Amino acid sequence: MTHKEKSPREKAVVLSSGGLDSTTAMAIAKEEGCEVYSLSFRYGQRHVVELEAAEAVAKALGAKQHLILEMDLSKIGGSALTDDIKVPKSRSHGEIEKEIPVTYVPARNTIFLAYALAWAEVLGASDIFIGVNAVDYSGYPDCRPEYIKAFEHMANLATRASTQGGPSTRIRTPLIHMTKGEIIKRGMALGIDYAITRSCYDPSPAGMACGQCDSCLLRKKGFKDAGVPDPTIYMAKK
Repeated sequence: MTHKEKSPREKAVVLSSGGLDSTTAMAIAKEEGCEVYSLSFRYGQRHVVELEAAEAVAKALGAKQHLILEMDLSKIGGSALTDDIKVPKSRSHGEIEKEIPVTYVPARNTIFLAYALAWAEVLGASDIFIGVNAVDYSGYPDCRPEYIKAFEHMANLATRASTQGGPSTRIRTPLIHMTKGEIIKRGMALGIDYAITRSCYDPSPAGMACGQCDSCLLRKKGFKDAGVPDPTIYMAKK
């Protein structure tokens, strides 16, 4: 290799919801020099505005490709995000942390990571980034470090590449031990425009955040703790 030649960039699949956490994870992957492949899902969720945000994020952060896969988890239901179940509103932080809420989508991260694993194998990518967080979050079981470790172990038993001497798959969780405030500070240092992200579980048809669901409340708390103005457009309280 001559001094003018550059080493090929490592490829990374980044799961993207268009939200605060996944966008920060993507920015970290980019900072590490990865060639980013953004992966989102139209899975029957009520808040499809997130896909518009994911497109905007992929463009803003220079993803090599943004792939949207389609499935219909509303046929399974069992979540306020995919079924006719009311989204909880105006809960205290203590209430949010108390139990797994009805906004939990059964096995969602397992399903999403499985698709990411398949795409990563085709791309020859060894890293999969996911913006899960186990500090300021809604108590989802598939955001915990032990779950991520177990999935990574399974992934390295499941692919042709990993069983034939190829590179091991790494499930990268750069935000897992960070508070929302710390995540926002990290993202701001990386130049993220959080105004293009969406986090609300129950947005208006125009895409405005409700301001009262668990995700909105955690987002508000994060900006307050970070000492950063919240650029989110919220619906007026009734």
